[in-house]
Amino acid sequence: MATVLGANTLSTGGFQVDNSIRFNGSNSVMQRNAAGTPSSTKIWSISFWAKRCRLGTTEIVWMHQNAANHTAKFQISFHNTDTCRIETYDGTSEYNLSTDMRFRDTSAWYSILVNVDSTQGTEANRYKIFVNGIQAAVTETGGGYPAQNWDLDLGSQKIALGRYQAQSPSGYYDGYVAEVVYADGQTLAPTDIGEFDSDSGIFKPIDVSELTLGNAGFYINFSDSSDLGAATGNDFALTNLAAVDQSLDTCTNNFATMNSLDNFYAGHAFAEGSTKISTTTSTTSFNTATIGLSTGKWYFEGTVRAVMGEENIGISPVISTAADDYAGKATDGIIYKGNNGAYRKGDSATSYGDAYANNNVIGCMINLDDNEIRWSKNGTIQNSGTAVSITAAASTPHGVYFPVVGDGSTDTVGVWEVNFGAGSFTALSNAAETDSNGIGRFEYEPPSGFLAICTKNLAESG
Repeated sequence: MATVLGANTLSTGGFQVDNSIRFNGSNSVMQRNAAGTPSSTKIWSISFWAKRCRLGTTEIVWMHQNAANHTAKFQISFHNTDTCRIETYDGTSEYNLSTDMRFRDTSAWYSILVNVDSTQGTEANRYKIFVNGIQAAVTETGGGYPAQNWDLDLGSQKIALGRYQAQSPSGYYDGYVAEVVYADGQTLAPTDIGEFDSDSGIFKPIDVSELTLGNAGFYINFSDSSDLGAATGNDFALTNLAAVDQSLDTCTNNFATMNSLDNFYAGHAFAEGSTKISTTTSTTSFNTATIGLSTGKWYFEGTVRAVMGEENIGISPVISTAADDYAGKATDGIIYKGNNGAYRKGDSATSYGDAYANNNVIGCMINLDDNEIRWSKNGTIQNSGTAVSITAAASTPHGVYFPVVGDGSTDTVGVWEVNFGAGSFTALSNAAETDSNGIGRFEYEPPSGFLAICTKNLAESG
């Protein structure tokens, strides 16, 4: 069966989460003003599912604040140590806790549940962090736990998702968020938001739409692409977030993205939930996707946003770790080159189809059942439909192929956007085509039998 590397979603059975929102890591944020008098200023819970795309930098997922200079604040972040951190400031004292565990899997969805109850006599019960249904061990940083009956009015304060709210905003989040819950006046148990699958043991979401959330509480499921900020009470205003940022990549159907951890060879910049990469001028540069494929028929699309010297899209049997170990150069890697319409395998190039340029959509059809690959340009299959033979995945170094894009030139900077089926490109608006299983949002319809690269398809058809 097909192989999934690092994906922790349960793809079939139970409650299904249909949508998430994609933050771009540079200027996108959701904000709302005060929602009214809270049910409690001492007790609340915050829950969300998150898929990270950038490591080693502090990124704010959630922030309450009472003013631009945040004389009072409460925030949840992925810290630059790759821990999850709670930071609180009441105008006088700061109380911080960090998980001992680190969040370094950029292909995985995590459930984060934070409980605050300052009425508790035992200080360790005043803050709790649950990760994938299990209470996480934490280390005090700064002031640690607040005093008993510590009071902070958050329900009537401003809330931001996706950045640090201040006069000079920072800490923008690059990644995905789904199933956001704020329970005002109560602490939620992991069983209120999810359950452990009886077969796999994976923590999976349950329907939270009927939870009682208090005066200022809310639930966001990102189901309305025309109003992604829709929530109980006050809607969130969106900045640099639009319908294109509604994603099918969720905690119940995990889609491939470009792998920011496969960045040895080029130092690419990643954005738009790791579906957009910008290359450098210093060297030939390629990046692989987060999901490896061993059997089945698979389809993904790429489009070039800025001119490169040699645009490349295809598959690689390896993750780049050395100068001669990249797609198109590595043994059994194969790429379609935009500058001359040839495909490259090893050290040789063979004429294949049309050259392509900015905003052309290149489809890549990976057939691992018949050991062949094809490409299309703006929906037209190239080379008169004749496929190119590839080595069987089982005979490659790791038994899988990774989708790959890159730049074969060392004198230009290029930008690729890639769609594995989770959503549309930022500058194109069709994105209405699904695969043969009715999954995905593509610019062009995948050929019959070719599927979006996601865990649901891998589980059911891989």
